[in-house]
Amino acid sequence: MADDPAQRGLNSTAASLLGFLHEGPMSGWDLVNLAQNRIGDFWTITQSQVYRELATMDRSGLVTKGETGARERTPYHITGTGREAFAQWIARDPGAETIRVPLLLTLSFGRFVDPDRLRRIIADNRVVHEQRLSGYLTELAQLSGMSVQMSRFDRATVEFGIRYERAVLDWFDRLPGLLAGEPGDLG
Repeated sequence: MADDPAQRGLNSTAASLLGFLHEGPMSGWDLVNLAQNRIGDFWTITQSQVYRELATMDRSGLVTKGETGARERTPYHITGTGREAFAQWIARDPGAETIRVPLLLTLSFGRFVDPDRLRRIIADNRVVHEQRLSGYLTELAQLSGMSVQMSRFDRATVEFGIRYERAVLDWFDRLPGLLAGEPGDLG
């Protein structure tokens, strides 16, 4: 079958969903929300991707559909084949990351943006990163205070988020100096 993830290897979206399904059966809606909460700051998975991948994985035998329940939600269960496919995917080298930061794309063409507009864009993006840092710090404090111990993997992921956001905020602090002296820029 051409769209059989078990034959061609999993894509990152399908693998992420299988990883989440190790925790127990979940509907597409549950998976969308879990992905947004757990990995949404560093890995984007859209609702349409989730439902498309679930259908493909169901056809491929990586997951099975349960009985439709409340609010028309259908839980999906990971199969043994799904567990094997996930194990193969997670054991591979993840490769190099790709940086996709919309602000940097806009900033790289900043000479074409009205300076006042560019200042607002930068200020708005700074607020986003301040909020993310605050969220990570709150999450770390909440998870550290829970009776259930935070896994070392969750802690490492949250710690990366904290350090990343602090580095980005440091860059925002330096940005006016970096842009100073350019004709038509923020200086």
